[in-house]
Amino acid sequence: MDLERLLTDRLTPAFAAVAGEPVAPTVRRSPRADFQSDAALALARRLGRPPREIAQAVLDRAVLDDVCAVAEVSGPGFVNLTLADGALAGMVAALAGDERLGVPVTGEPETVVVDYSGPNVAKEMHVGHLRSTVIGDAAVRVLGWLGHRVVRVNHLGDWGTPFGMLIAHLVDLGEAEAAQELSIGDLDGFYRAARSKFDADPAFRERARQRVVALQGGDPETRRLWRLLVGQSQRYFLTVYELLDVTLSGEDFRGESAYNDRLGAVVTDLDRLGLLTDSAGATCVFPPGFVGRDGVGLPLIVRKGDGGYGYPATDLAALRQRVDELGATRLLYVVGLPQRQHFAMLFAVAGQAGWLRPPVRAEHLGFGSVLGPDGRMLRSRAGGSVKLVDLLTEAVTRATALARTRNPDLDQAAAEIGRAVGIGAVKYADLSTDRTRDYVLDWERMLALDGNTAPYLQYAYTRTRSVLRRAGAVPGAGRVVLLGTPAERALAVELLGFAGVVHEVARTAQFHHLAGYLHRLATRFSTFYERCPVLRADGELRASRLLLTDLTGRTLRQGLDLLGIRTLDRM
Repeated sequence: MDLERLLTDRLTPAFAAVAGEPVAPTVRRSPRADFQSDAALALARRLGRPPREIAQAVLDRAVLDDVCAVAEVSGPGFVNLTLADGALAGMVAALAGDERLGVPVTGEPETVVVDYSGPNVAKEMHVGHLRSTVIGDAAVRVLGWLGHRVVRVNHLGDWGTPFGMLIAHLVDLGEAEAAQELSIGDLDGFYRAARSKFDADPAFRERARQRVVALQGGDPETRRLWRLLVGQSQRYFLTVYELLDVTLSGEDFRGESAYNDRLGAVVTDLDRLGLLTDSAGATCVFPPGFVGRDGVGLPLIVRKGDGGYGYPATDLAALRQRVDELGATRLLYVVGLPQRQHFAMLFAVAGQAGWLRPPVRAEHLGFGSVLGPDGRMLRSRAGGSVKLVDLLTEAVTRATALARTRNPDLDQAAAEIGRAVGIGAVKYADLSTDRTRDYVLDWERMLALDGNTAPYLQYAYTRTRSVLRRAGAVPGAGRVVLLGTPAERALAVELLGFAGVVHEVARTAQFHHLAGYLHRLATRFSTFYERCPVLRADGELRASRLLLTDLTGRTLRQGLDLLGIRTLDRM
Protein backbone atom coordinates (compact mmCIF):
# COMPACT_ATOMS: atom_id res chain seq x y z
CA MET A 1 0.00 0.00 0.00
CA ASP A 2 1.47 3.32 -1.14
CA LEU A 3 -0.25 6.05 0.87
CA GLU A 4 1.08 8.91 -1.25
CA ARG A 5 -0.09 7.16 -4.41
CA LEU A 6 -3.50 6.45 -2.88
CA LEU A 7 -4.03 10.08 -1.90
CA THR A 8 -2.61 11.32 -5.19
CA ASP A 9 -5.08 9.12 -7.07
CA ARG A 10 -7.95 10.58 -5.01
CA LEU A 11 -6.88 14.21 -5.53
CA THR A 12 -5.87 14.01 -9.21
CA PRO A 13 -9.39 13.99 -10.73
CA ALA A 14 -10.52 16.71 -8.33
CA PHE A 15 -7.63 19.00 -9.31
CA ALA A 16 -8.27 18.26 -12.99
CA ALA A 17 -11.95 19.17 -12.61
CA VAL A 18 -11.09 22.48 -10.95
CA ALA A 19 -8.24 23.38 -13.32
CA GLY A 20 -9.78 22.06 -16.53
CA GLU A 21 -6.54 20.21 -17.25
CA PRO A 22 -4.35 17.55 -15.61
CA VAL A 23 -2.56 18.75 -12.46
CA ALA A 24 -0.05 16.83 -10.32
CA PRO A 25 -1.28 17.07 -6.68
CA THR A 26 2.31 16.69 -5.30
CA VAL A 27 1.27 14.93 -2.10
CA ARG A 28 3.98 14.92 0.58
CA ARG A 29 4.38 14.15 4.28
CA SER A 30 3.68 17.12 6.51
CA PRO A 31 4.49 18.08 10.10
CA ARG A 32 1.01 19.67 10.40
CA ALA A 33 -0.97 16.65 9.18
CA ASP A 34 -0.19 13.21 7.85
CA PHE A 35 0.07 14.49 4.27
CA GLN A 36 -0.16 17.77 2.44
CA SER A 37 -0.65 19.04 -1.12
CA ASP A 38 0.57 22.47 -2.19
CA ALA A 39 -0.62 22.20 -5.80
CA ALA A 40 -3.30 24.86 -5.29
CA LEU A 41 -0.60 27.48 -4.66
CA ALA A 42 1.05 26.90 -8.02
CA LEU A 43 -2.35 26.71 -9.75
CA ALA A 44 -3.61 30.04 -8.37
CA ARG A 45 -1.65 32.28 -10.72
CA ARG A 46 -2.65 30.25 -13.76
CA LEU A 47 -6.35 30.35 -12.90
CA GLY A 48 -6.37 33.86 -11.44
CA ARG A 49 -8.13 32.66 -8.31
CA PRO A 50 -7.14 32.67 -4.62
CA PRO A 51 -5.30 29.46 -3.71
CA ARG A 52 -7.50 28.80 -0.67
CA GLU A 53 -10.55 28.96 -2.90
CA ILE A 54 -8.97 26.47 -5.31
CA ALA A 55 -7.98 24.15 -2.45
CA GLN A 56 -11.52 24.17 -1.06
CA ALA A 57 -12.97 23.47 -4.51
CA VAL A 58 -10.67 20.47 -4.80
CA LEU A 59 -11.73 19.13 -1.41
CA ASP A 60 -15.39 19.57 -2.36
CA ARG A 61 -14.84 17.21 -5.30
CA ALA A 62 -12.34 14.71 -3.87
CA VAL A 63 -13.53 11.35 -2.52
CA LEU A 64 -11.64 11.09 0.76
CA ASP A 65 -14.22 10.16 3.42
CA ASP A 66 -13.21 6.50 3.54
CA VAL A 67 -9.52 7.19 4.17
CA CYS A 68 -9.27 10.59 5.87
CA ALA A 69 -10.60 11.71 9.23
CA VAL A 70 -9.73 15.32 8.41
CA ALA A 71 -9.31 16.97 5.01
CA GLU A 72 -8.99 20.74 5.29
CA VAL A 73 -7.52 23.87 3.77
CA SER A 74 -4.63 25.30 5.75
CA GLY A 75 -2.51 28.44 5.57
CA PRO A 76 -2.32 30.19 2.21
CA GLY A 77 -3.86 27.25 0.36
CA PHE A 78 -2.43 23.92 1.48
CA VAL A 79 -4.62 20.81 1.42
CA ASN A 80 -3.96 19.00 4.71
CA LEU A 81 -4.95 15.34 5.01
CA THR A 82 -5.11 13.34 8.25
CA LEU A 83 -5.83 9.64 7.86
CA ALA A 84 -8.68 7.96 9.71
CA ASP A 85 -7.39 5.58 12.39
CA GLY A 86 -9.70 2.82 11.24
CA ALA A 87 -8.53 3.06 7.64
CA LEU A 88 -4.91 3.26 8.76
CA ALA A 89 -5.28 0.18 10.98
CA GLY A 90 -6.89 -1.78 8.17
CA MET A 91 -4.10 -0.92 5.75
CA VAL A 92 -1.42 -1.92 8.27
CA ALA A 93 -3.19 -5.23 8.91
CA ALA A 94 -3.27 -5.91 5.18
CA LEU A 95 0.41 -4.99 4.93
CA ALA A 96 1.31 -7.49 7.64
CA GLY A 97 -0.22 -10.26 5.54
CA ASP A 98 1.71 -9.30 2.42
CA GLU A 99 5.06 -11.02 1.90
CA ARG A 100 6.18 -8.09 -0.27
CA LEU A 101 5.23 -5.43 2.27
CA GLY A 102 2.88 -3.64 -0.09
CA VAL A 103 5.38 -3.47 -2.97
CA PRO A 104 3.97 -5.40 -5.95
CA VAL A 105 6.06 -6.85 -8.74
CA THR A 106 5.92 -4.51 -11.70
CA GLY A 107 3.34 -5.24 -14.36
CA GLU A 108 5.61 -3.74 -17.02
CA PRO A 109 9.02 -5.38 -16.59
CA GLU A 110 11.95 -3.96 -18.51
CA THR A 111 15.38 -5.24 -19.42
CA VAL A 112 17.76 -2.96 -17.57
CA VAL A 113 21.53 -3.02 -18.08
CA VAL A 114 23.52 -1.70 -15.12
CA ASP A 115 27.15 -0.91 -15.98
CA TYR A 116 29.14 -0.57 -12.76
CA SER A 117 32.40 -1.14 -10.89
CA GLY A 118 34.64 -1.32 -14.00
CA PRO A 119 38.18 -1.84 -12.66
CA ASN A 120 41.20 -2.04 -14.95
CA VAL A 121 43.08 -5.29 -15.47
CA ALA A 122 46.48 -5.35 -13.72
CA LYS A 123 45.50 -2.35 -11.58
CA GLU A 124 44.38 -2.42 -7.96
CA MET A 125 40.78 -1.64 -7.09
CA HIS A 126 40.95 1.55 -5.03
CA VAL A 127 38.50 3.63 -3.02
CA GLY A 128 37.36 5.28 -6.25
CA HIS A 129 35.72 1.99 -7.24
CA LEU A 130 33.74 1.81 -4.00
CA ARG A 131 30.93 4.15 -4.95
CA SER A 132 30.36 2.70 -8.41
CA THR A 133 30.24 -0.85 -7.04
CA VAL A 134 27.98 -0.08 -4.06
CA ILE A 135 25.57 2.19 -5.96
CA GLY A 136 25.39 -0.16 -8.93
CA ASP A 137 24.70 -3.14 -6.69
CA ALA A 138 21.87 -1.29 -4.94
CA ALA A 139 20.35 -0.45 -8.34
CA VAL A 140 20.54 -4.10 -9.35
CA ARG A 141 18.89 -5.23 -6.12
CA VAL A 142 16.03 -2.71 -6.20
CA LEU A 143 15.18 -3.19 -9.88
CA GLY A 144 15.48 -6.96 -9.66
CA TRP A 145 13.20 -7.12 -6.61
CA LEU A 146 10.59 -5.13 -8.50
CA GLY A 147 10.59 -7.76 -11.23
CA HIS A 148 12.74 -6.21 -13.93
CA ARG A 149 15.22 -8.33 -15.88
CA VAL A 150 18.51 -6.86 -14.74
CA VAL A 151 21.75 -7.47 -16.61
CA ARG A 152 24.89 -6.70 -14.60
CA VAL A 153 27.85 -5.54 -16.70
CA ASN A 154 31.31 -5.12 -15.20
CA HIS A 155 33.01 -3.20 -18.02
CA LEU A 156 36.67 -4.10 -17.47
CA GLY A 157 39.53 -2.10 -18.89
CA ASP A 158 41.29 -5.04 -20.53
CA TRP A 159 42.51 -3.66 -23.86
CA GLY A 160 44.73 -0.99 -25.36
CA THR A 161 48.37 -0.01 -25.67
CA PRO A 162 49.33 -0.51 -21.97
CA PHE A 163 48.86 -4.25 -22.42
CA GLY A 164 51.89 -4.47 -24.68
CA MET A 165 53.94 -3.13 -21.75
CA LEU A 166 52.27 -5.48 -19.25
CA ILE A 167 52.71 -8.57 -21.42
CA ALA A 168 56.37 -7.75 -22.06
CA HIS A 169 56.91 -7.41 -18.29
CA LEU A 170 55.11 -10.72 -17.70
CA VAL A 171 57.47 -12.44 -20.14
CA ASP A 172 60.50 -10.92 -18.41
CA LEU A 173 59.31 -12.12 -14.99
CA GLY A 174 58.24 -15.53 -16.17
CA GLU A 175 54.67 -16.78 -16.05
CA ALA A 176 54.95 -18.52 -12.69
CA GLU A 177 56.40 -15.52 -10.85
CA ALA A 178 53.98 -13.12 -12.55
CA ALA A 179 51.01 -15.30 -11.64
CA GLN A 180 52.21 -15.46 -8.02
CA GLU A 181 52.59 -11.68 -7.84
CA LEU A 182 49.15 -11.08 -9.31
CA SER A 183 47.43 -13.76 -7.24
CA ILE A 184 48.39 -12.07 -3.96
CA GLY A 185 46.81 -8.88 -5.17
CA ASP A 186 49.89 -6.76 -5.85
CA LEU A 187 48.42 -5.46 -9.09
CA ASP A 188 49.70 -1.93 -8.57
CA GLY A 189 53.23 -3.20 -7.97
CA PHE A 190 53.12 -5.22 -11.18
CA TYR A 191 51.86 -2.26 -13.17
CA ARG A 192 54.38 0.18 -11.66
CA ALA A 193 57.29 -2.14 -12.41
CA ALA A 194 56.18 -2.47 -16.04
CA ARG A 195 55.73 1.28 -16.35
CA SER A 196 59.15 1.98 -14.88
CA LYS A 197 60.86 -0.34 -17.35
CA PHE A 198 58.86 1.14 -20.24
CA ASP A 199 59.99 4.66 -19.32
CA ALA A 200 63.65 3.79 -18.69
CA ASP A 201 64.55 1.01 -21.13
CA PRO A 202 64.33 1.65 -24.92
CA ALA A 203 64.72 -2.05 -25.70
CA PHE A 204 61.83 -2.95 -23.39
CA ARG A 205 59.78 -0.14 -24.90
CA GLU A 206 60.29 -1.62 -28.36
CA ARG A 207 59.33 -5.12 -27.17
CA ALA A 208 56.20 -3.62 -25.62
CA ARG A 209 55.23 -1.95 -28.89
CA GLN A 210 55.74 -5.22 -30.75
CA ARG A 211 53.46 -6.96 -28.26
CA VAL A 212 50.74 -4.35 -28.90
CA VAL A 213 50.90 -5.12 -32.63
CA ALA A 214 50.86 -8.86 -31.93
CA LEU A 215 47.92 -8.52 -29.49
CA GLN A 216 45.84 -6.49 -31.90
CA GLY A 217 46.82 -8.81 -34.75
CA GLY A 218 45.57 -11.89 -32.92
CA ASP A 219 48.94 -13.60 -32.31
CA PRO A 220 48.00 -16.78 -30.37
CA GLU A 221 50.90 -16.68 -27.88
CA THR A 222 50.41 -12.99 -27.09
CA ARG A 223 46.67 -13.52 -26.69
CA ARG A 224 47.37 -16.41 -24.31
CA LEU A 225 49.59 -14.23 -22.14
CA TRP A 226 46.98 -11.47 -22.24
CA ARG A 227 44.31 -13.91 -21.06
CA LEU A 228 46.58 -14.94 -18.19
CA LEU A 229 46.78 -11.30 -17.08
CA VAL A 230 43.03 -10.87 -17.37
CA GLY A 231 42.25 -14.11 -15.56
CA GLN A 232 44.53 -13.42 -12.60
CA SER A 233 43.11 -9.92 -12.24
CA GLN A 234 39.53 -11.16 -12.39
CA ARG A 235 40.17 -13.70 -9.65
CA TYR A 236 41.50 -10.95 -7.43
CA PHE A 237 38.55 -8.66 -8.20
CA LEU A 238 36.19 -11.44 -7.16
CA THR A 239 37.84 -11.68 -3.72
CA VAL A 240 37.16 -7.96 -3.24
CA TYR A 241 33.53 -8.35 -4.34
CA GLU A 242 33.08 -11.24 -1.92
CA LEU A 243 34.40 -9.14 0.94
CA LEU A 244 32.19 -6.21 -0.10
CA ASP A 245 29.22 -8.63 -0.30
CA VAL A 246 27.90 -7.54 -3.70
CA THR A 247 26.13 -9.56 -6.37
CA LEU A 248 28.80 -9.24 -9.09
CA SER A 249 30.18 -12.56 -10.31
CA GLY A 250 32.61 -13.81 -12.93
CA GLU A 251 29.74 -14.10 -15.40
CA ASP A 252 29.29 -10.32 -15.29
CA PHE A 253 32.78 -9.44 -16.53
CA ARG A 254 32.69 -7.96 -20.01
CA GLY A 255 35.88 -6.27 -21.04
CA GLU A 256 36.49 -3.58 -23.63
CA SER A 257 38.02 -6.33 -25.77
CA ALA A 258 34.58 -7.92 -26.19
CA TYR A 259 33.56 -5.08 -28.50
CA ASN A 260 36.63 -5.04 -30.76
CA ASP A 261 34.87 -6.74 -33.66
CA ARG A 262 32.07 -4.17 -33.52
CA LEU A 263 34.16 -1.01 -33.71
CA GLY A 264 34.52 -0.97 -37.49
CA ALA A 265 30.75 -1.19 -37.93
CA VAL A 266 30.27 1.77 -35.58
CA VAL A 267 32.49 3.95 -37.73
CA THR A 268 31.00 2.65 -40.99
CA ASP A 269 27.44 3.33 -39.88
CA LEU A 270 28.22 6.78 -38.51
CA ASP A 271 29.89 7.60 -41.83
CA ARG A 272 26.88 6.31 -43.78
CA LEU A 273 24.64 8.57 -41.69
CA GLY A 274 26.81 11.56 -42.53
CA LEU A 275 27.81 12.19 -38.91
CA LEU A 276 31.59 11.87 -39.22
CA THR A 277 34.03 14.74 -39.58
CA ASP A 278 37.82 14.67 -39.90
CA SER A 279 39.44 16.89 -37.28
CA ALA A 280 43.22 17.15 -36.88
CA GLY A 281 43.56 13.70 -38.42
CA ALA A 282 41.00 12.06 -36.13
CA THR A 283 37.53 10.85 -37.11
CA CYS A 284 34.94 12.59 -34.94
CA VAL A 285 31.28 13.33 -34.39
CA PHE A 286 30.36 16.85 -33.30
CA PRO A 287 27.02 16.48 -31.47
CA PRO A 288 25.02 19.72 -31.40
CA GLY A 289 24.99 21.74 -28.20
CA PHE A 290 28.47 20.83 -26.98
CA VAL A 291 31.00 23.63 -27.21
CA GLY A 292 34.22 24.54 -25.44
CA ARG A 293 35.10 27.79 -23.74
CA ASP A 294 36.22 29.19 -27.08
CA GLY A 295 32.76 28.57 -28.53
CA VAL A 296 34.06 25.85 -30.85
CA GLY A 297 32.18 22.56 -31.02
CA LEU A 298 33.50 19.65 -28.96
CA PRO A 299 34.26 16.38 -30.75
CA LEU A 300 33.56 12.81 -29.72
CA ILE A 301 36.59 11.02 -31.17
CA VAL A 302 35.59 7.61 -32.53
CA ARG A 303 38.85 6.86 -34.36
CA LYS A 304 42.23 8.36 -33.58
CA GLY A 305 44.69 9.75 -36.06
CA ASP A 306 46.79 6.56 -35.96
CA GLY A 307 43.77 4.47 -36.93
CA GLY A 308 43.17 3.12 -33.43
CA TYR A 309 39.89 3.32 -31.57
CA GLY A 310 39.36 5.17 -28.29
CA TYR A 311 36.91 4.36 -25.54
CA PRO A 312 34.10 6.49 -27.10
CA ALA A 313 33.95 4.00 -29.97
CA THR A 314 33.93 1.12 -27.49
CA ASP A 315 31.15 2.77 -25.49
CA LEU A 316 29.06 3.29 -28.65
CA ALA A 317 29.57 -0.34 -29.66
CA ALA A 318 28.60 -1.49 -26.16
CA LEU A 319 25.47 0.67 -26.19
CA ARG A 320 24.36 -0.81 -29.54
CA GLN A 321 24.97 -4.35 -28.32
CA ARG A 322 22.95 -3.77 -25.16
CA VAL A 323 20.01 -2.38 -27.09
CA ASP A 324 20.07 -4.61 -30.18
CA GLU A 325 21.10 -7.95 -28.68
CA LEU A 326 20.09 -7.75 -25.03
CA GLY A 327 16.86 -5.87 -25.76
CA ALA A 328 17.52 -3.30 -23.03
CA THR A 329 15.14 -0.37 -22.72
CA ARG A 330 17.00 1.26 -19.82
CA LEU A 331 20.76 1.66 -19.63
CA LEU A 332 22.36 2.79 -16.36
CA TYR A 333 26.02 3.84 -16.27
CA VAL A 334 27.32 4.13 -12.70
CA VAL A 335 30.42 6.25 -13.26
CA GLY A 336 31.87 9.26 -11.44
CA LEU A 337 30.63 12.79 -12.14
CA PRO A 338 33.85 13.86 -13.92
CA GLN A 339 32.62 11.73 -16.84
CA ARG A 340 29.26 13.50 -17.15
CA GLN A 341 30.17 15.35 -20.36
CA HIS A 342 31.48 12.18 -21.98
CA PHE A 343 28.22 10.37 -21.33
CA ALA A 344 26.09 13.32 -22.38
CA MET A 345 27.96 13.42 -25.69
CA LEU A 346 27.84 9.64 -26.03
CA PHE A 347 24.06 9.58 -25.58
CA ALA A 348 23.65 12.51 -27.96
CA VAL A 349 25.63 10.75 -30.71
CA ALA A 350 23.75 7.48 -30.12
CA GLY A 351 20.52 9.45 -30.45
CA GLN A 352 21.66 11.09 -33.70
CA ALA A 353 22.50 7.66 -35.08
CA GLY A 354 19.11 6.24 -34.10
CA TRP A 355 20.60 3.70 -31.73
CA LEU A 356 19.08 5.38 -28.69
CA ARG A 357 15.45 6.21 -29.25
CA PRO A 358 12.25 5.82 -27.19
CA PRO A 359 11.37 3.73 -25.32
CA VAL A 360 15.09 3.15 -24.81
CA ARG A 361 16.80 5.65 -22.55
CA ALA A 362 20.26 5.89 -21.09
CA GLU A 363 21.16 7.48 -17.76
CA HIS A 364 24.50 8.45 -16.28
CA LEU A 365 24.29 7.79 -12.53
CA GLY A 366 27.11 10.13 -11.59
CA PHE A 367 28.54 10.29 -8.09
CA GLY A 368 30.88 12.39 -6.00
CA SER A 369 34.12 11.49 -4.22
CA VAL A 370 35.06 9.92 -0.90
CA LEU A 371 36.98 12.45 1.18
CA GLY A 372 39.34 12.15 4.10
CA PRO A 373 38.88 13.93 7.46
CA ASP A 374 40.72 16.93 6.01
CA GLY A 375 38.01 17.37 3.37
CA ARG A 376 40.34 16.38 0.53
CA MET A 377 40.38 13.29 -1.65
CA LEU A 378 40.95 10.24 0.55
CA ARG A 379 44.60 9.17 0.29
CA SER A 380 46.82 6.54 1.85
CA ARG A 381 49.61 7.56 4.25
CA ALA A 382 52.02 7.31 1.32
CA GLY A 383 49.88 9.78 -0.61
CA GLY A 384 48.45 7.33 -3.13
CA SER A 385 44.94 6.03 -3.66
CA VAL A 386 43.59 3.91 -0.81
CA LYS A 387 43.24 0.28 -1.82
CA LEU A 388 39.63 -0.81 -1.56
CA VAL A 389 40.50 -4.10 0.10
CA ASP A 390 42.49 -2.23 2.77
CA LEU A 391 39.57 0.08 3.50
CA LEU A 392 37.14 -2.84 3.80
CA THR A 393 39.51 -4.82 5.99
CA GLU A 394 39.90 -1.85 8.32
CA ALA A 395 36.11 -1.50 8.54
CA VAL A 396 35.70 -5.14 9.54
CA THR A 397 38.60 -4.96 12.02
CA ARG A 398 37.21 -1.84 13.71
CA ALA A 399 33.66 -3.24 13.88
CA THR A 400 34.87 -6.57 15.27
CA ALA A 401 36.88 -4.82 17.98
CA LEU A 402 33.84 -2.72 18.93
CA ALA A 403 31.65 -5.83 19.11
CA ARG A 404 34.12 -7.52 21.47
CA THR A 405 34.40 -4.36 23.58
CA ARG A 406 30.63 -4.19 24.06
CA ASN A 407 30.30 -7.90 24.71
CA PRO A 408 33.53 -9.63 25.85
CA ASP A 409 31.76 -13.02 25.86
CA LEU A 410 31.45 -13.01 22.08
CA ASP A 411 33.61 -15.64 20.42
CA GLN A 412 33.15 -16.66 16.81
CA ALA A 413 30.04 -14.50 16.61
CA ALA A 414 32.22 -11.39 16.92
CA ALA A 415 33.75 -12.02 13.50
CA GLU A 416 30.34 -12.45 11.89
CA ILE A 417 29.00 -9.33 13.58
CA GLY A 418 32.15 -7.39 12.71
CA ARG A 419 31.88 -8.22 9.04
CA ALA A 420 28.15 -7.44 8.79
CA VAL A 421 28.48 -4.20 10.72
CA GLY A 422 31.78 -3.06 9.18
CA ILE A 423 30.82 -3.66 5.57
CA GLY A 424 27.32 -2.37 6.24
CA ALA A 425 28.74 0.82 7.72
CA VAL A 426 30.86 1.47 4.63
CA LYS A 427 27.95 0.86 2.26
CA TYR A 428 25.47 2.90 4.27
CA ALA A 429 27.80 5.89 4.59
CA ASP A 430 27.89 5.90 0.80
CA LEU A 431 24.23 5.20 0.06
CA SER A 432 22.83 7.51 2.74
CA THR A 433 24.53 10.44 0.99
CA ASP A 434 23.05 12.06 -2.10
CA ARG A 435 25.17 10.27 -4.70
CA THR A 436 25.99 13.51 -6.49
CA ARG A 437 27.73 14.85 -3.39
CA ASP A 438 31.12 14.11 -1.84
CA TYR A 439 31.21 12.65 1.65
CA VAL A 440 33.79 12.31 4.41
CA LEU A 441 34.89 8.87 5.55
CA ASP A 442 34.52 9.19 9.34
CA TRP A 443 34.96 5.84 11.11
CA GLU A 444 33.60 7.00 14.47
CA ARG A 445 30.39 8.33 12.94
CA MET A 446 29.95 5.42 10.52
CA LEU A 447 30.21 2.77 13.24
CA ALA A 448 28.11 4.59 15.85
CA LEU A 449 25.08 2.81 17.29
CA ASP A 450 23.12 6.04 17.19
CA GLY A 451 22.41 8.50 14.42
CA ASN A 452 21.84 7.83 10.75
CA THR A 453 24.16 4.82 10.47
CA ALA A 454 23.98 1.20 9.42
CA PRO A 455 24.73 -0.10 12.94
CA TYR A 456 21.77 1.89 14.31
CA LEU A 457 19.44 0.31 11.73
CA GLN A 458 20.94 -3.16 12.18
CA TYR A 459 20.49 -2.86 15.93
CA ALA A 460 16.90 -1.71 15.50
CA TYR A 461 16.21 -4.83 13.45
CA THR A 462 17.92 -7.00 16.08
CA ARG A 463 15.72 -5.42 18.76
CA THR A 464 12.55 -6.41 16.87
CA ARG A 465 13.77 -10.02 16.72
CA SER A 466 14.63 -9.97 20.42
CA VAL A 467 11.12 -8.79 21.34
CA LEU A 468 9.54 -11.56 19.29
CA ARG A 469 11.83 -14.22 20.77
CA ARG A 470 11.00 -13.13 24.32
CA ALA A 471 7.30 -13.06 23.47
CA GLY A 472 7.48 -16.54 22.01
CA ALA A 473 5.39 -15.13 19.17
CA VAL A 474 5.09 -16.41 15.65
CA PRO A 475 6.07 -13.46 13.42
CA GLY A 476 3.03 -11.91 11.84
CA ALA A 477 0.55 -13.85 13.94
CA GLY A 478 -2.72 -11.99 14.48
CA ARG A 479 -4.22 -9.26 12.34
CA VAL A 480 -5.68 -6.91 14.95
CA VAL A 481 -4.17 -3.43 14.80
CA LEU A 482 -4.90 -0.93 17.56
CA LEU A 483 -3.55 2.61 17.23
CA GLY A 484 -4.39 4.12 20.58
CA THR A 485 -1.26 6.21 21.09
CA PRO A 486 0.57 8.79 18.94
CA ALA A 487 3.66 6.55 18.85
CA GLU A 488 1.70 3.58 17.47
CA ARG A 489 0.00 5.76 14.92
CA ALA A 490 3.24 7.42 13.77
CA LEU A 491 4.89 4.02 13.33
CA ALA A 492 1.91 2.77 11.31
CA VAL A 493 2.04 5.75 8.95
CA GLU A 494 5.78 5.26 8.46
CA LEU A 495 5.36 1.56 7.69
CA LEU A 496 2.91 2.38 4.93
CA GLY A 497 5.46 4.63 3.23
CA PHE A 498 7.80 1.83 2.17
CA ALA A 499 6.25 1.12 -1.24
CA GLY A 500 6.34 4.74 -2.34
CA VAL A 501 10.00 5.11 -1.41
CA VAL A 502 11.02 1.92 -3.21
CA HIS A 503 9.28 3.01 -6.41
CA GLU A 504 10.82 6.47 -6.20
CA VAL A 505 14.30 5.01 -5.75
CA ALA A 506 13.81 2.63 -8.68
CA ARG A 507 13.00 5.64 -10.84
CA THR A 508 15.69 8.05 -9.61
CA ALA A 509 18.48 5.82 -8.25
CA GLN A 510 18.73 8.26 -5.33
CA PHE A 511 19.32 5.66 -2.66
CA HIS A 512 19.69 8.18 0.15
CA HIS A 513 15.88 8.48 0.07
CA LEU A 514 15.56 4.79 0.97
CA ALA A 515 18.27 5.15 3.63
CA GLY A 516 16.49 8.19 5.05
CA TYR A 517 13.19 6.31 5.13
CA LEU A 518 14.74 3.37 7.00
CA HIS A 519 16.28 5.75 9.53
CA ARG A 520 12.92 7.44 10.11
CA LEU A 521 11.28 4.04 10.52
CA ALA A 522 13.91 2.92 13.05
CA THR A 523 13.50 6.19 14.96
CA ARG A 524 9.71 5.80 15.02
CA PHE A 525 10.15 2.25 16.28
CA SER A 526 12.51 3.40 19.02
CA THR A 527 9.89 5.88 20.25
CA PHE A 528 7.20 3.21 20.03
CA TYR A 529 9.39 0.74 21.96
CA GLU A 530 10.00 3.25 24.74
CA ARG A 531 6.42 4.49 25.10
CA CYS A 532 4.32 1.43 24.26
CA PRO A 533 5.15 -1.65 26.36
CA VAL A 534 4.89 -4.73 24.18
CA LEU A 535 5.60 -7.68 26.44
CA ARG A 536 3.68 -6.22 29.39
CA ALA A 537 0.56 -5.60 27.29
CA ASP A 538 -2.31 -8.10 27.22
CA GLY A 539 -4.72 -9.59 24.73
CA GLU A 540 -5.39 -7.72 21.49
CA LEU A 541 -3.14 -4.82 22.49
CA ARG A 542 -0.18 -7.18 22.91
CA ALA A 543 -0.97 -8.87 19.58
CA SER A 544 -1.21 -5.50 17.85
CA ARG A 545 2.09 -4.28 19.22
CA LEU A 546 3.80 -7.54 18.32
CA LEU A 547 2.44 -7.17 14.80
CA LEU A 548 3.84 -3.63 14.55
CA THR A 549 7.18 -4.87 15.91
CA ASP A 550 7.39 -7.73 13.43
CA LEU A 551 6.32 -5.56 10.51
CA THR A 552 8.99 -3.02 11.41
CA GLY A 553 11.64 -5.72 11.48
CA ARG A 554 10.56 -7.17 8.15
CA THR A 555 10.60 -3.73 6.54
CA LEU A 556 14.03 -2.88 7.95
CA ARG A 557 15.42 -6.21 6.79
CA GLN A 558 14.00 -5.86 3.28
CA GLY A 559 15.05 -2.24 2.96
CA LEU A 560 18.59 -2.93 4.14
CA ASP A 561 18.82 -5.91 1.81
CA LEU A 562 17.92 -3.64 -1.11
CA LEU A 563 20.90 -1.50 -0.08
CA GLY A 564 23.09 -4.61 0.10
CA ILE A 565 23.40 -4.52 3.90
CA ARG A 566 23.09 -7.66 6.00
CA THR A 567 20.99 -7.94 9.15
CA LEU A 568 21.63 -10.14 12.17
CA ASP A 569 19.16 -11.68 14.61
CA ARG A 570 21.60 -10.98 17.43
CA MET A 571 24.22 -8.26 17.91
